[in-house]
Amino acid sequence: MRHSSDLGIDLGTSNVLIYGRGRGIIYKEPAVLAQNRDTGAIIALGEEAHRMLGRAPGSIEVKRVTRGGSVGKDLHLVGAMLLRFVIAANGKHLINGPHIVLSVPSTLNESERRGLSGSLFETGARRTQIINRNIAAALGADLPIGEAYGSMIVDIGGSLTDIAVLSMGNAVVSENVALGGDSFDEAIARYIRRKHNLLIGEITAEEIKVRIGSVMPRRDELYLDITGRDLISGLPKTLRITSDEVLEAMEEPLQELIEVIHAVLERTPAELAADIFDNGIVLSGGGALLDGLADAVSIALKINCRVADQPQECVARGCGLTMEKYSELGHYLAASRKRK
Repeated sequence: MRHSSDLGIDLGTSNVLIYGRGRGIIYKEPAVLAQNRDTGAIIALGEEAHRMLGRAPGSIEVKRVTRGGSVGKDLHLVGAMLLRFVIAANGKHLINGPHIVLSVPSTLNESERRGLSGSLFETGARRTQIINRNIAAALGADLPIGEAYGSMIVDIGGSLTDIAVLSMGNAVVSENVALGGDSFDEAIARYIRRKHNLLIGEITAEEIKVRIGSVMPRRDELYLDITGRDLISGLPKTLRITSDEVLEAMEEPLQELIEVIHAVLERTPAELAADIFDNGIVLSGGGALLDGLADAVSIALKINCRVADQPQECVARGCGLTMEKYSELGHYLAASRKRK
C-alpha cells in the first residue's frame, strides 16, 4: 500500500523531527550543519555534522543553525538542510506533491518563516503551512485546547522554551525565553571549569546531564568519569564527577525556568489559572526529559506538573495531527502557500 507523502516538520533549536501522515515519526536528525569556511559548501548535516562538534579543523565551521531561535543570514542554509532531510525521509521523486505543515521556533520573524516555507517547494510540495509551536506542542500532548478550559504547555527545546496558557484554540498568555536544555549543559560546563579548572566541550556536558544529571536529589549518588583539558597544565585530564555536583551546577537554570513559568501564571486570568491548578502543567520538548524536572516544578509552584508522553515528539505529532484531522484541526494552521 502506498503511504501518503504528506509531512509534519518540527524545526527545533536542537533537532529536526519529521512526521509522516499515517506513519508517525519517520525521521529525526540534529539541526547541525558543517560548512567549508572558504567555499561555503555544505560538508555534512545532521548526526554526521553533530559528531564533528568540537573536533573539526579551523577550515570547517560546525554550527547548530537554529540555535537561539533565529536563522538570519543562515536562512539559505537552513532551507538547504530542510530540503535534504525531507528528501531523505520521503524520497526525491514523489507522484503527488506533499502537503507540508511546518513548526518553527516562535522567535523567527515573518520573513524567515516565509523563506523556510518557500524552500520546501523544492521538495515538490504542493502547499506548505505554518503552525504556532505552542499549539503544535499542545495538540501533540493531547491537551483539550479547543475547549473553554485552561491548559498550560511548557515546551522546552535546546535553546528556547515556549510557554503558553491555551483556551478555545488560542494562546491567552504566552512567553518564550532563551532558556532550554543547552542552558543546563552550559551551567554544568561552567561549574566544572570553576570548581575543577577543567575545560569540557558541549557534547561532554550534555553526556553528563543525560547520564547522571537530575534537578532533584537522588537516593543513590551516581558517578561519571570525564576527560577535558586542565586549565593549569594545558594537558588532558580525567576526573570523576558526582550527581550531587551536577545537581548543584543545574540549580541556576532550574530556578530561571521556574521563575518564567511563575511569571506566566501571574499574568493568567483567574478562571484559567484555576483550571491549570486543577489540571496541572504539561512539559514537552527534549528538555522535559531532564530527570526530576516535573517534580521540581511541582514542588516550587505547588501545582501538579507532568511530562507528556514522548515529549520530544509532541510538536511534530501536533503538525501531523493537523493534516490527519484537517477538517477538525486545520483552522490552527496559517494560510496555505501553494506551489506556482
